Amino acid sequence: MKILVTGSAGHLGEALMRTLPALGHDAFGMDIRPSPFTHLVGSIKERGFVASGMRGVDAVLHTATLHKPHIATHSRQDFIDTNVTGTLNLLEEATLARVKAFVFTSTTSTFGRALIPPAGEPAVWISEAVECLPKNIYGATKLAGEHLCDMWCHEKGLPCIVLRTSRFFPEADDDPAAQAAYDDTNLKVNEFLYGRVDVEDAVAAHVLAMQSAPDLGFDRFIVSATTPFVPADMSEVRQDAASVVKRYVPAYEAEYARRGWSMTPSVDRVYVNHRAREKLGWRPHYDFNHVVTRLLAAEDYRSPLARAVGSRGTQGGATATDPSSG
Repeated sequence: MKILVTGSAGHLGEALMRTLPALGHDAFGMDIRPSPFTHLVGSIKERGFVASGMRGVDAVLHTATLHKPHIATHSRQDFIDTNVTGTLNLLEEATLARVKAFVFTSTTSTFGRALIPPAGEPAVWISEAVECLPKNIYGATKLAGEHLCDMWCHEKGLPCIVLRTSRFFPEADDDPAAQAAYDDTNLKVNEFLYGRVDVEDAVAAHVLAMQSAPDLGFDRFIVSATTPFVPADMSEVRQDAASVVKRYVPAYEAEYARRGWSMTPSVDRVYVNHRAREKLGWRPHYDFNHVVTRLLAAEDYRSPLARAVGSRGTQGGATATDPSSG
């Protein structure tokens, strides 16, 4: 199949461009920035540009976006132009080109205010059933893009799958308090408990979504590493996360002590990937237990694909290509 990947200069876009040819696909990259994985340079805000890249395309993997760090540098209108109008342009042209599958990379930031429980309440068990309450223009425009995909499927018959990805990017956390409290790798490893996914697993979810779209029509899935927690743990993980983690992955404690790392004292939300595993057949490999096992063996905890993409050294700072989560 010929597959159009928007955001091909970004972390996820590049990972898809590296993977799809090995699966027998003809991958065609589109981005506002040149890169070794970008065939067509321009903005998805321009419908004519989008049309020029849609000829002969069988499936679209739409990862391009303005994302959360851009809130400090771009206007709200910029977010609407890229995340809403850009998505609309792609849906319009995909329909005209009779594309068979459209996968929209969304974000767990769409949940917004629903992610923060009131003081004294348990952590929130975040499934697709939780109502989205965006707290910024990034989350609002990504949710609008999801609604466009839903409408397009039901009105135009274009199969559309939305993937709400948790954090996969290699950059440092954008929260100064988190940066001050934790070593960067320590923080990322902690997140595999509740809100991070390795880019290799994210790519696998996109491929499965593309393959499943014609049968599913429209659906939304959370794409995050499989948590060891269960709903009954939510009160305790909000109060004393380390004790719960020790029950499930006891080996972590000594390894963290050896590295001088800390477990987060409290978890306020846990992303749940059950539906993606059940309906897409997705089998994420990089969960917290696997990551700790790699660390114990003195191995890099990241997948080979994450290391390959992250090694380029061009992903520092905000780009207009990768979603992030909040």
